[in-house]
Amino acid sequence: MSFFLVFLAIAVAGAVLFLGAGMARSSRNSGAGLDEPVPNLPPVLLPAGAKASDVDRVRFALGLRGYRMDQVDQVLDELRDQLTAQEREIDRLKRSLETARNQEEPTA
Repeated sequence: MSFFLVFLAIAVAGAVLFLGAGMARSSRNSGAGLDEPVPNLPPVLLPAGAKASDVDRVRFALGLRGYRMDQVDQVLDELRDQLTAQEREIDRLKRSLETARNQEEPTA
């Protein structure tokens, strides 16, 4: 009797494994699988024409296995400094262009 119960348990376990493998194979072929995790926080985005002040306002959520905050802060500080330098250069070039245009205009 105990031999029969052991055989029956092995047969049931085999059937479960066989059916489970078949279902996994069919879902893999249909393109289904694990869905992408749904984010529970809004994304961190910069506006299209980001300025240095926009970088200062960026804040990331804390995570257990996230990035090192000091490295993220260092990169954001460098990005802010580069954007500030670009903004100053653009303003300087606009002023010099405006000055050149004003000098070319004939006075009436």
